[in-house]
Amino acid sequence: MKKIVIASGKGGTGKTTVSIGLHQTALKDLNREAVLYDFDVEEPNDHLFYQELELKKSIGLTIPIPQIDEEKCTFCGKCKANCSFNAITLIPKANIAQVSTELCHSCGACVLVCKDEAITEIHQPIGEINEFGQNGQILLKEGRLEIGLPHQTALIRQFKKSHIDRSKVAIVDAPPGTSCPVVHSVEGADYVIAVAEPSPFGLNDLKLLVEVLNDIKLPYGVIINKADNDTEEMEAYLKKQNIELIAKIPYDKNVAEGYSKANKQSIIYDNNLKDEFLNIWNFVAKKINL
Repeated sequence: MKKIVIASGKGGTGKTTVSIGLHQTALKDLNREAVLYDFDVEEPNDHLFYQELELKKSIGLTIPIPQIDEEKCTFCGKCKANCSFNAITLIPKANIAQVSTELCHSCGACVLVCKDEAITEIHQPIGEINEFGQNGQILLKEGRLEIGLPHQTALIRQFKKSHIDRSKVAIVDAPPGTSCPVVHSVEGADYVIAVAEPSPFGLNDLKLLVEVLNDIKLPYGVIINKADNDTEEMEAYLKKQNIELIAKIPYDKNVAEGYSKANKQSIIYDNNLKDEFLNIWNFVAKKINL
């Protein structure tokens, strides 16, 4: 399996457009077996581009959350001392021993160190994996986090561990930014495409993403999306940092209008982007022997 991840330092750069474009290129133009994975679990929207696909399966995900039996707890403090995330509150005088579900990372350390057998784990639902397909094939999978929960990374970790089809090319639409969910999304990638827009904010956030990718030591290149005549500063930065420029996708008002249409795939095939995405695919394919 080859894994291509599309990332961006900020939202709104066109990351999803590139993800959809590469996926459509693989399926329709190259007849390659590929699955699109939407890791933007707080707001998955790739399925909106595939109205012809049916929801085939929805798989609930849970994480183990410790609960403390205050009757058994001796308030020795070992659980609190071994919690790296300050998720445990102990107030002996008030007989309060609680775990914050928002801070807990389900590491299990507190369960291991409790000698009073006062801590057990319950399985808290955090979201689901939805699989979309057609004609017996699954072509799109998305992670969807329960509204209001802070467990993006936990959901993405389970997504990667158990729900990736390793017999097909994986195209991953990562969440925007440079936080933990992004790091977990790009880890293990054969190649990362960083999508940036040529604005001062776009350049600043691209620099932050580049720092992350350099720290993880992943191969990557940059696509400048919505490119117009003001790309000189960004191109100068890429040249100075010896970062490969994969492509420049010109700004096109018709693409923006395409997002409002029922058939959102039209943004690719009705706006002369088909050849552009084929060139991008060929560029990446040479990098990773795809």
